[in-house]
Amino acid sequence: MRIPVAEPCIGDEELKNVIEAVKSGWISSKGKFIEEFEREFAKYCGVKYGVATANGTVALHLALKALGIGKGDEVIVPTLTFVATANTVTYCGANPIFVDSHPEYWCINPEKIEEKITPRTKAIIPVHLYGHPCNMDRIMEIARNYNLYVIEDAAEAHGAEYKGRKVGSFGDISCFSFYGNKMITTGEGGMCLTNNEELAERMRNLRDHAMSKNRKYWHETIGFNYRMTNLQAAVGVAQLKKLDEFIEKKRRIAKWYSEELKDLEDKGLIKLHPEMPWAKCVYWMYSILIEDKAKICRDEFMKRLEKIGIETRPFFVPMHLLPMYNSRERLPIAEDLARKGINLPSSVTLDKSQMTFIIQNIFNVIINENSIYSSHF
Repeated sequence: MRIPVAEPCIGDEELKNVIEAVKSGWISSKGKFIEEFEREFAKYCGVKYGVATANGTVALHLALKALGIGKGDEVIVPTLTFVATANTVTYCGANPIFVDSHPEYWCINPEKIEEKITPRTKAIIPVHLYGHPCNMDRIMEIARNYNLYVIEDAAEAHGAEYKGRKVGSFGDISCFSFYGNKMITTGEGGMCLTNNEELAERMRNLRDHAMSKNRKYWHETIGFNYRMTNLQAAVGVAQLKKLDEFIEKKRRIAKWYSEELKDLEDKGLIKLHPEMPWAKCVYWMYSILIEDKAKICRDEFMKRLEKIGIETRPFFVPMHLLPMYNSRERLPIAEDLARKGINLPSSVTLDKSQMTFIIQNIFNVIINENSIYSSHF
């Protein structure tokens, strides 16, 4: 038995929709499922317009281009996230400016943003890391004060809430990913959301090679082939109907981990995945920190779990440390989180026996004494 860190949950509804799309002949970037998915996902998030894309990375790039981000501009991003967030800024000829993490909930620290703002700053990309919302009130306040765009990177946080409002509904544009391990999946795929009709139309135009609506094969600017296929959208329509169920299961898994691993946190050996009072975290990946007191480093901990069939994943490497972005600055909170952080198996397909096996072996690896954990089960 091997327990993966994440896997999709695909059923008969998805298959039925895909078969319908295939039989219709509309398998590429036109077909009824694309508009339905855009409309229903935007509605779910409380936003007016959805623009489906080929994947989450191009959703970010499309958003930046639609907002006119270009050469010499600066865009503020958290250093602790997947590299696509900074890469898409670089694609535009702009410069990603890295900000440290918040020590309590791991997302971008809003109190560190203002010190990075210059006359060249054009936007902020907050990332709702591992399913936990950012402090959007403070970020939006800063954006208003400095006349900056906000692009929410919600690739890992479908359905998460900040003060009762779904993430993806705050910024000028928000971007989602539907990669195979995300909260819902279309295999690959992404989505841009906005309440601005003009921005929505601009993104629709740019994703289709910027072709004129009125004259075939007439292009007045450089566009992209960033379209989602009807086959992908067919899966997405079925997945969206299950999203609330998936969130409930993710939160049950998180509750189980938090309750059963609390003893290790109380002993100062690990730090559990946080959830702030103002947040509803969807726990895309349930994550813990292996504290120095545990006397086993994160990487060795992962190796031991791997040997017994439990897949885990390290936290992202802070981007300011990567060779192409090395800024020679210290962002100590993010660096510490990255050194200690691990994503545990978090699939909605996990059952209680698998959870018990995982938790028992976490205790076994860290404490290495059966008597410490046997009383839990």
